[in-house]
Amino acid sequence: MSDQQDTAAAAQKPSRSWTRSLVEIVAAFLVVMAAKGALAEPFYVPSGSMEPTLLIGDALLASKYPYGYSAASLPVNVALPATGRVFGALPDRGDVVVFRWPGDTSQVWVKRVVGLPGDRVQMRDGRLWINGEPVAMRPDGRGQAEDENGRVTPAARFAETLPGGREHTLFKLKEHAFLDNTREVTVPPDHLFVMGDNRDNSSDSRVSVADGGVGLLPVENLVGRVDAIVGSWDLGMKSQPVWTWLSGLRLARSFTSVH
Repeated sequence: MSDQQDTAAAAQKPSRSWTRSLVEIVAAFLVVMAAKGALAEPFYVPSGSMEPTLLIGDALLASKYPYGYSAASLPVNVALPATGRVFGALPDRGDVVVFRWPGDTSQVWVKRVVGLPGDRVQMRDGRLWINGEPVAMRPDGRGQAEDENGRVTPAARFAETLPGGREHTLFKLKEHAFLDNTREVTVPPDHLFVMGDNRDNSSDSRVSVADGGVGLLPVENLVGRVDAIVGSWDLGMKSQPVWTWLSGLRLARSFTSVH
């Protein structure tokens, strides 16, 4: 091979190397995005509306396949025509779900499903009623609800058992709260009634979208089911010196299941 041919070959190698690297990077990005869109995606809890089940600063892993797929399943917010869900399935009563807020689909919220299509749901004197029957609820000690600034409020803790036998814990901050009594609502087809476990600090299906709540949640807005907490950091530490921040890691909550 001549010197001229050697020079030409050497010039082509870096070009091919860069092209191959670019293709590999794009392919890896597409694989990650496909996995986030089809399998599971991490989310972060910014508020205390699901305490004591979920704490501010929890990092969640939401599985997408249990309920099928819609535009809400995409890892980026894209405005697409309503097409229903592919491989769609309803959540079970008691599932903790991640969904796109009907008021602004760029926002992702997390609540618990308490009412399925056809259910009649109502709050009476701070107790949940479904289909004309009170949901079983028993005292479970005391706890502390935390806000986004690290301030804590004493809270009564209860264990609630939904129809079907799923039990979870909840907080009540007040004896007579604003949302303790609501009118009975029948959940329409393809919708869900969702609530926060921190009952007096949750804008959920008891509150209309126009008033900053969820209203009756369209099934199409579901992103996935929360199965696990993969990590947690106490946001109250952000007001402390940087060198103390590591102490805010809640290692005991890492890789725990969500009920």
